[in-house]
Amino acid sequence: MPINLADLERGAPFTGDYPAALAALQERLARAQLAQVVHRRRALIVLEGPEGAGKKAALKRLGAALDPCFYAVHCMTTDRRQSSEGHWLAPFWNRLPAGGATAIFCHSWYRRVLEDHVIGLVGDKEWKRAFDEINEFESQQRDYGTVLVKLYFHATDKLLDERIAVRAADSWQHHLLGPVELRTADGRDSYRRSLAQALKLTDTRWAPWTGIDAANEPAAEIAALTVIADAFEAAIPMEPPERIEPSARFSTAHLSPA
Repeated sequence: MPINLADLERGAPFTGDYPAALAALQERLARAQLAQVVHRRRALIVLEGPEGAGKKAALKRLGAALDPCFYAVHCMTTDRRQSSEGHWLAPFWNRLPAGGATAIFCHSWYRRVLEDHVIGLVGDKEWKRAFDEINEFESQQRDYGTVLVKLYFHATDKLLDERIAVRAADSWQHHLLGPVELRTADGRDSYRRSLAQALKLTDTRWAPWTGIDAANEPAAEIAALTVIADAFEAAIPMEPPERIEPSARFSTAHLSPA
């Protein structure tokens, strides 16, 4: 069922013991990642949403739980200078994880197609074709045994405007804002329409979206990490494989003369 953005604007605070809940979740994630590494499973985590929606705050909590040797973070920006040098999904194919590793995309292929549509670089026909290509791309990852988690962080326009205004006034953060973040009110309406259609067209059985209410950061972080931990535990065996005795692993029988 497609995400209803209105359901993600309630901003309910986290009512439990946040430090304890976070520590427990990070322990779950560490165990799940160990199982992933041992069983050589690949994983893709997509963190999408507008600037100011709390993706990086959740990413920091997630990264603190994981072994850094087995994950990579890709904060993708749109580089249209390379648009004529190959298929637009090529940069993402090149960053897919190896067995036992996780690739985390903080902005992904979705940001590229949304921006291109909102600022008028592609027409409706090309845009819809891009979503067919995305669905096929994600289907191929799942068919290959990859765990795929897609999270969309959302907050009200008022809250996002407040957060963006703070960044726009900060000389060290202003560069983080792109054409979508600095859009006019008319552009925002266009973005919302495009976003709603994008979420609907790509909320598939093999790669569903999960919405995160990002108004309250602690609640958003707990919600996001819970979804990721649940997905890993559901898809990856949580028991170790059968032990191989050292004598069998390092046998030299095959070196004996005939």
